Amino acid sequence: MDFLDNINYWIAMFQIVMGLFIVIASENLIKTLVGLGIFQSAVYIIYISPAKIFGGTAPILSENYVIYANPLPHVLILTAIVVGVATTALGLALVVRIYEAFGTLEEDKIQEIDLEDSRND
Repeated sequence: MDFLDNINYWIAMFQIVMGLFIVIASENLIKTLVGLGIFQSAVYIIYISPAKIFGGTAPILSENYVIYANPLPHVLILTAIVVGVATTALGLALVVRIYEAFGTLEEDKIQEIDLEDSRND
């Protein structure tokens, strides 16, 4: 097997590492959401890559075609994309609300403010 035969898996592995690094290393909530989005797109690539069958057609019975492609992985990825967009929108809405409440998007500063507020109560 050649390196270029599996280039989509190499790209997905790079995206996974990059997304995890952004999530772990970032204190900013927006950057964390971006890292989660990158990681999520890598999962899409990994899941959809083996579903492509060269020479395969849609599963409509015909005497002209012998090889058929399974449409289920593509449908599941479309559903996952819609759920991912909704989750990202919800995360951004929460980030806006957190910014309105605390005045910052840095996790450590939010924890300090929250700890001070709990001590004052």
